[in-house]
Amino acid sequence: MDNKQLIRAYYEMWNSYDFTKADKLLDDDIRFRGSLDIVANGIEGFKEYAEMLITAFPNLYHAVEIEVHENNTAATYVRYTGTHKGPLLGYEPTENRINYSGASFFHFKNGKITNINVLGDLNALNKQLSKA
Repeated sequence: MDNKQLIRAYYEMWNSYDFTKADKLLDDDIRFRGSLDIVANGIEGFKEYAEMLITAFPNLYHAVEIEVHENNTAATYVRYTGTHKGPLLGYEPTENRINYSGASFFHFKNGKITNINVLGDLNALNKQLSKA
């Protein structure tokens, strides 16, 4: 897969909730910082982070609005939507619909993603989670 295909497969993995695909897409020593400002390194750490998010938002959807590639890096602007049905960040489930954005920065090597750094709009997310 080239880097553009890796990005598309990465977001397809999130939107299908099939994190077994992480083994094919991510480097074994992936360095990952998610939109919640939580660091999770290695494929197992990534999968734990993903499961935490899917538990909180079982219908979480990543909509890629902008995608830019240059050499072995890429950046995406993503809109996250879902329904808050599980505990997260100290908030009990509210059933609120969430909608927040994030910018993700990817690095690639040897046909895999080696680093992902996501900057999420935590202010917008916290406002939505705090409305009971």
